[in-house]
Amino acid sequence: MSTAQPTVAMDADEQLESPTTAKDADEHRTSPTVAMDADEHRTSITEATRMSNDFVAAQRTSNKDDEWKPQVGLLFNTLEEAWKLWNGYGGKNGFNVRKQYFNKNKDGMILTTRYVCSKEGIRKPDKRDCLTTNHRLETRTNCPARIGLKYMKEIGKYQIHDVVDEHNHYLHLPETTHMLKSQRKLSQVQAQEIDLADDSVIKQRAVFELMSRQVGGRESLGYTRLDQKNYLRGKRLRNMAYGEAGSLLRHFQQKHIENPSFYHGVQLDVDEQITNIFWADARMIMDYEYFGDVVSLDTTYRKHLPQ
Repeated sequence: MSTAQPTVAMDADEQLESPTTAKDADEHRTSPTVAMDADEHRTSITEATRMSNDFVAAQRTSNKDDEWKPQVGLLFNTLEEAWKLWNGYGGKNGFNVRKQYFNKNKDGMILTTRYVCSKEGIRKPDKRDCLTTNHRLETRTNCPARIGLKYMKEIGKYQIHDVVDEHNHYLHLPETTHMLKSQRKLSQVQAQEIDLADDSVIKQRAVFELMSRQVGGRESLGYTRLDQKNYLRGKRLRNMAYGEAGSLLRHFQQKHIENPSFYHGVQLDVDEQITNIFWADARMIMDYEYFGDVVSLDTTYRKHLPQ
């Protein structure tokens, strides 16, 4: 006959009523370590931002970073050198930069200035906000990152006297720093190539793709398609600074310089306003001798229709 072993029953009772087990359970429910882990899990946004920025900075770590890092006591012959250092440092670390203020003496010489992160400060309230339908996104976070410079009269150089290298916002990754406004610049050589392509009636998109491949990618080009479009637009506006009539006459004069056989004439009215313009080049003159045709352009067409 088989019966349950008392030893097994005793082990089961000890497992259910053991004071050691109950004590461990109470300690597990009231353990301060568990509460501490819960607090650490609720990391603040500021701490997460700092950790993210440290990760981005770690991707840029190299032995030459100290050469580009602003430090108190650095001397510069000109403010342009200091700005170049700050701008390059911002590009290497993934933040946009700008100039905050400067103080001059009575002779117009800058004595003190400060360069900051573009997210420095906060947007001031505008009394017209109640009339605004589409509000602009807030881009400033009152970031404290900055460097301050002062002019050392004894040595005739500018010196860094204040450096703050802490940001309260996320930094850009190295793959996107070329999109920052302070890192984009259209060089004179690139502008000449864009002008040449525009004169050859090549589409802007094709020009941008070609120049991107020449330098190994868009991140190495130094400007965006929007910068290229704005450059051409500004160029056309500058060419129209003399007005339509003045621009046309300048164009005719340039044609006459390039080709002495080019001829143009202007007829004015009593108010000295242009009423008629005539022009002809060498080919047009030869065509007229063969065919005797003249093309007339009426700029007032359909403008004086009866009401």
